[in-house]
Amino acid sequence: MDDLDHAILGALRHNARIAVSSLAAMTGASRATVAARIDRMVADGTIAGFTIKTGSELRAAGVRAIVMIEVVGKFADKVAHQLRGLPEVRALHSTNGRWDFVAELEDRDLASFDETLRRIRLIEGINNTESNILLKTSKVSY
Repeated sequence: MDDLDHAILGALRHNARIAVSSLAAMTGASRATVAARIDRMVADGTIAGFTIKTGSELRAAGVRAIVMIEVVGKFADKVAHQLRGLPEVRALHSTNGRWDFVAELEDRDLASFDETLRRIRLIEGINNTESNILLKTSKVSY
């Protein structure tokens, strides 16, 4: 990937519906070059899809939170598999540092969120968790 690919991806993250002609004008490349670059990035998996997020989708979940998870080393794969199976876990990230995983959760209310945390803490291999409820989102960029 070169600077042109990065510029195209950045613009598409900001607006997935931007016209190829607008991307060409923005980057100084020809429309055919931009279209070919997008096609190549789709074909090689760099771009997995084009989507939008609406405000109502962001507000649909009553409770959104980030949960940091510490795992006993030999259980990491098993824990990751079980976390990916929970519908409340919208994204799961492996990390370095104190926490082994960071899970993004969405739940309908605090009681449901409490139950989800309880189920997570009961997964064999999870040693410790720390949760942060997200109060307000002021920027989302994909």
